[in-house]
Amino acid sequence: MYDLTENYLKLQNGSDIRGIALEGVPGENVNLTPEIARNITSAFITYLSKKENKSAESLEIAVGHDSRISASLLKAGVLEGIQNMGSTAYDCSLASTPSMFMSTVLEGLEFDGGIMITASHLPYNRNGMKFFTKDGCLESKEIREVLEIAIEIAKKEPGKAEHIKEVQKLDLLSYYSDYLKKVIKKEVGSEDEDKPLKGLHIVVDASNGSGGFFVKKVLEPLGADTTGSACLEPDGTFPVHEPNPENRQAMEYIKKITLEHHADLGIIFDTDVDRMGAVFSNGKEINKNAIVALMSAIVASQHPNTTIVTDSVTSEQLTDFLENKLNLKHHRFKRGYKNVINEAIRLNQEGIETHLAIETSGHGALKENYFLDDGAYMAVKIICELVKCKRQGKALEDLLEGLKEPEDSIEIRIPIKVDNFKEYGQEVLEEFKKFAGENDKFNLVKNNYEGVRITFNDDEVSGWMLLRMSLHDPILPMNIETDNKGGVAIALKRLAPFFEKFDGLDISVLSK
Repeated sequence: MYDLTENYLKLQNGSDIRGIALEGVPGENVNLTPEIARNITSAFITYLSKKENKSAESLEIAVGHDSRISASLLKAGVLEGIQNMGSTAYDCSLASTPSMFMSTVLEGLEFDGGIMITASHLPYNRNGMKFFTKDGCLESKEIREVLEIAIEIAKKEPGKAEHIKEVQKLDLLSYYSDYLKKVIKKEVGSEDEDKPLKGLHIVVDASNGSGGFFVKKVLEPLGADTTGSACLEPDGTFPVHEPNPENRQAMEYIKKITLEHHADLGIIFDTDVDRMGAVFSNGKEINKNAIVALMSAIVASQHPNTTIVTDSVTSEQLTDFLENKLNLKHHRFKRGYKNVINEAIRLNQEGIETHLAIETSGHGALKENYFLDDGAYMAVKIICELVKCKRQGKALEDLLEGLKEPEDSIEIRIPIKVDNFKEYGQEVLEEFKKFAGENDKFNLVKNNYEGVRITFNDDEVSGWMLLRMSLHDPILPMNIETDNKGGVAIALKRLAPFFEKFDGLDISVLSK
């Protein structure tokens, strides 16, 4: 039986809407239709009208999407939802998620709201929605409020405004690209210098998402050679690799084209360009701990002694690099880009200077850029640093000198097999905390904000591990890093007696 409330609320994924938009995958039924997108959009207008104390008729809303093949279907529903409320819709067509936020703050635009149709790196049949105001992306509790309004709208025939306004077309990516070009010119050249990137060879892998604009509208106009760039054309089937900088195949691909074309730098974006990874000219990957370290080194040159907020799975070696090499403060917080960003904002409000919030996933947000997680803006900062390094006769990779890497590492995602997985997962974590506290080979880490983190250092193995709950799934992710080869196997052997006690866990993954 169709439960209206349950079906709408199931679409919430933290601060996003995520659902199945296309048929064709066995066992997956469409639950995000143009009609549902229309109702959610009308609910967003209702929410925004109340929040801003403005009439719906006076609101101007920008709408954009990534390359997903369901984008046009959902966009039709979104635009209808805006028109039904009497608001003015601006169709930005292909856009990036960060540009949709910027549509609310860029001079000459300053829309009341922005809606991005995207499901980031998820499979081709998925899609979703993100909502922005000038205050940023809607939070989880605000998304819940919008969905509750949408449920009430869905219970009745959709009303229509007395005067339906024609949808306006807008080339948002050109506005946004002009903003990025101004940042580059300000950092590496005078305002009237036309080609500050002349002499640089940069290859970009846009993952067949929205990021191709970065080549055509930002790098090439400023003089960069982008020969060898790939996956620039939007293609929602993602034919070359998963659109995810954390994906091994994706990183191997950007490494390959960087080396093949002897580029100074390789850049890779996810589908909607809110994340990025990179590759040095020598083919060394800049992701996970390295992307955090590089961005921190860049920030440190402008904001000495500032605090860097990261997610929970960063290494002890990264902490050592940030605090002892860069003289920064490392504040390790919860997994989830909104958690990391909100914690950085909170620290600033408390008077603790914090200029960077960044996850190992490639989500990075700077205070100077509205604390917006923006892969293109991070790429701009790295490129500007590359120009400065070349002028000084240095290599960009010199910035990571002193960053040590673990000898052995693994992430194991342990499935929880029971229905009440959140409660069961918390029970496992509480028991693990007791287990670790009573074991003389483990040391509990204090001031830990997510899950249970321990360190170990003895004759057999040294390193750390973190056991935590997944943000949304019935999974207990476990990360282990050690300073000696084979250390992961030793750590797992010590942990096995603990996990064997829990029938509700699928511990077969521990032996794979």
